[in-house]
Amino acid sequence: MNIEEQLDFLLSHESENEILEFKEANNGYDFGKIGKYFSALSNEANLANRRDAWLVFGVKDSNKKLIDTKFRMDDTSLQSLKAEIANHTTNRITFIDIHEVVRDGNRVLLFQIPAAPRGIPITFKGHYYGRDGEELNALNLEEIERIRSQATMIDWSVGICTGATIDDLSEEAIMKARSSYVTKNPALAEMIETWSDETFLNKAKITIAGQITRTAILLLGKSESEHFLTPAIAKISWILRDRDNVSKDYEHFSCPFILSADEVYAKIRNLKYRYMTDGSLFPDEVDSYDPYIIREALNNCIAHQDYTLGGKINVVENEDSKLIFVNSGSFIPKSIENVITADAPESTYRNKFLSQAMVNLNMIDTIGSGIVKMFNIQKKKLFPLPEYELHNEQVKVVIEGKVLDMNYARKLVQMPELTLREIMLLDKVQKTKTLTTDELKELKAKKLVEGKRPHLHISLEVAKQTGQKDDYMKFRGIDDDYCKKIIVDYLKRFKSGQRADFEGVILDKLSDTLDIEQKKNKVRNNLQALRKDGVIENIGNTWVMSKGVTG
Repeated sequence: MNIEEQLDFLLSHESENEILEFKEANNGYDFGKIGKYFSALSNEANLANRRDAWLVFGVKDSNKKLIDTKFRMDDTSLQSLKAEIANHTTNRITFIDIHEVVRDGNRVLLFQIPAAPRGIPITFKGHYYGRDGEELNALNLEEIERIRSQATMIDWSVGICTGATIDDLSEEAIMKARSSYVTKNPALAEMIETWSDETFLNKAKITIAGQITRTAILLLGKSESEHFLTPAIAKISWILRDRDNVSKDYEHFSCPFILSADEVYAKIRNLKYRYMTDGSLFPDEVDSYDPYIIREALNNCIAHQDYTLGGKINVVENEDSKLIFVNSGSFIPKSIENVITADAPESTYRNKFLSQAMVNLNMIDTIGSGIVKMFNIQKKKLFPLPEYELHNEQVKVVIEGKVLDMNYARKLVQMPELTLREIMLLDKVQKTKTLTTDELKELKAKKLVEGKRPHLHISLEVAKQTGQKDDYMKFRGIDDDYCKKIIVDYLKRFKSGQRADFEGVILDKLSDTLDIEQKKNKVRNNLQALRKDGVIENIGNTWVMSKGVTG
């Protein structure tokens, strides 16, 4: 249903419930309360086995009368609420969308809140919230454990496909599987040749005592055997988009995934990328995308897709040298930082049977080591690190196939003592991504960045080590004391001046991390500070030195 129909549906409820909350929000609403409702409604939607929940502003709960809400009238400010909420929730879960409806002159806002992922109750600022009827309360312990216990559910991928036989598997796919298994286990090469297909499939842990599992259909099944997985689907879509994000070409692939993965790989245009490094007259030439990264990212999508959600895997290739891999399901390790820091196999898997089979067939490394290797490959090429977006039951991985900022890239080379985690955080600074309070503290403790969020820049220590003193001064800009000195010197020389005069002298000297309005505000604030200190005064729109101030 469209959003107008959704509003009518919500208004048809006689009263609020655990997954629906109406608020008048005439002139605004407290951010902390929004966060608490987000946590509560998300958790209750999970417990009610619903896809989403709704928080609605601009409606009087008692009679469902529409009240014109003035909450965040500016669309940019309204949509920024998504990031603000994400900064304080588990796994940065945030609104699916924020909808605006104007009816009979009354503005109504509908906040669509995703259900908490299976096994992961959602917190806001470290606290779990829930609902008892219409009341907002702490999520009780029984409900927390009920959500957490979902993570121990039966492995979907080990399920037996009733009625399926080895004849439903592709002979070509089985041959490929045998070859890959030998590559993984070279010492068994001669023995494997003596195994029948049935024995091999059991030994490789793809079938169970000759029974065809969902894993067997996914990896080795004929395309027409996909129906054994219903309502799940086995689909990978490759999409080519131009620089304006318009689709130019596409193709869909089904099982057997052991062959489809190679076919998708063959579709990706892996062009050569050339760039100059310091101290050389000759350019380095590398593939835009390292083959390992493409295969690891794609096979991770296959291994960790939540097939119960009925989604397909998408591989989007952008002509501006960017690859995007998307699969359905929450990210089990909770954050990519956890994977990088641990650098070890995860203890919990969504599709344990499928993942182990793919490890046996040399399709993926154990989770953790493969991802770390992807990061290190990008680091050595001076390319931006892989970027993971984890929200709304979806994992999205973005791979850049070019250098975004050569100064940043050189910094990685010239500071080999940086850990991979520190490089990840600096990578977020380069991409102007939001840092958490703890991440910012970590970088500042190592004296790697300066400034305040969101206007961060390289530190003086980094500038010294990497020869980026010019960049440091450019981003740091002049401080308030020097700004005031320029204003006073100007008035002493020219006797009077208007704000535009000072802006003309000062704006280009201020930090490049500030936009034009922020720079103008800085000039205005320094003028007012000098006025309060009695150094200067204004007559109409003109500023002059205060009487009695000499120099």
